[in-house]
Amino acid sequence: MSIHTKRVIFFGFILILMVGVLMSVGVARFLVHPAKKKAPDQIFFVREGATLREVVGDLEKKGIITNKTPLLLWSRLTGYGSKIKAGEYRLNSGMAPLKVLNILSRGIIITHPITIPEGFTIRQIAEGFAEKGLADRAEFLALADNPEIVKGYAIPGPSLEGYLYPDTYRFGRGQPTRLIVDVMVNRFFDIIAPLRQRIEASGMTLRQVITMASLIEKETGLSEERPVIASVFLNRLRKGMRLDSDPTVIYGLRDFDGNLTSKDLDTPTPYNTYVIKGLPLGPIANPGKEAIKAVLYPANTDYLYFVSKNDGSHHFSRTLAEHNRAVRMYQKKGRGARTKTS
Repeated sequence: MSIHTKRVIFFGFILILMVGVLMSVGVARFLVHPAKKKAPDQIFFVREGATLREVVGDLEKKGIITNKTPLLLWSRLTGYGSKIKAGEYRLNSGMAPLKVLNILSRGIIITHPITIPEGFTIRQIAEGFAEKGLADRAEFLALADNPEIVKGYAIPGPSLEGYLYPDTYRFGRGQPTRLIVDVMVNRFFDIIAPLRQRIEASGMTLRQVITMASLIEKETGLSEERPVIASVFLNRLRKGMRLDSDPTVIYGLRDFDGNLTSKDLDTPTPYNTYVIKGLPLGPIANPGKEAIKAVLYPANTDYLYFVSKNDGSHHFSRTLAEHNRAVRMYQKKGRGARTKTS
């Protein structure tokens, strides 16, 4: 190899090295300098399954970054591309690209509060998430009714009804619906963890406790009445009496129009406690902690009946005669006399 050739190779190497250094400096400068000094926030959405190229391209289109190529190169070299998480983000072009990348890879998404009231059914919960734009209703219901998913949580029942704990949560749009379900079920198990010994001592299974708690949740909204209603149900079960609970009938009806009829009460379903003895097939709603505790710590009474006083509270009776008098007093109109009378 001639001296001239060696010089050409040497200077070529130096040139490549200098270009590499300049490119590295340029990329580094790009990563730490925002597109603008000040800019308003904008919503940026990363869909589930989006590729790194798609995400970086969208950042450029929205003007959050000025050039997608350096960020794409850096992301691939450092492995950031595989760390970007789906969701809804609050970004702006006043952020350095490196900060934007850090936010996307850490999943610092916008979260939205949602409160699930005690006593909501799976369908009501699914509708609540759909209205907030946090989950697809059909997908939520499909997951909640999936036997394999139910079995995976070691839950004894045909669905997750009763085990999606009612509480206030924060979720981001675009997060997997399965994650939402998982958070709610895990919250349920956190709540009942301190009650496990009491459940075992009660002689009831977890399914029986939650089923009865769901009935109590649907029967009253008054905290002081829950242990009393629990005592009524337990007393009736001990005597072999049917529970005659209207909410169980309603839950078993496919298309309830708001008017509970005598025909409905006589229609056999796995949930109709006017027809079947004992508890229904499973929970009819998702109870809160106080309703669960009412089952485990019931009031000490000999009541067998109760009827609505039309003010949110109930009148409790020991005998059918006493109950019938209360029915005539409080439920002169309608069909209240059939509540807890068999």
